[in-house]
Amino acid sequence: MTRSRTVLVALGVLVLAVVVGLILGNVWLGVILGLVVGLILFLSLESRRGHNQGVNDEGHGIEL
Repeated sequence: MTRSRTVLVALGVLVLAVVVGLILGNVWLGVILGLVVGLILFLSLESRRGHNQGVNDEGHGIEL
């Protein structure tokens, strides 16, 4: 997926969330939810595009 397509998908999620917020009667809730979901979607798609999914830590720094 190209970067512009990823941005369009994230913006589409934001618009969809605003519409859901309008239906529920609270536009700001829709905007906040849309921003959160759109940001998570954008980061996950960019991570997959760069082949950086998951933790690539050979030293196991996340383990205690």
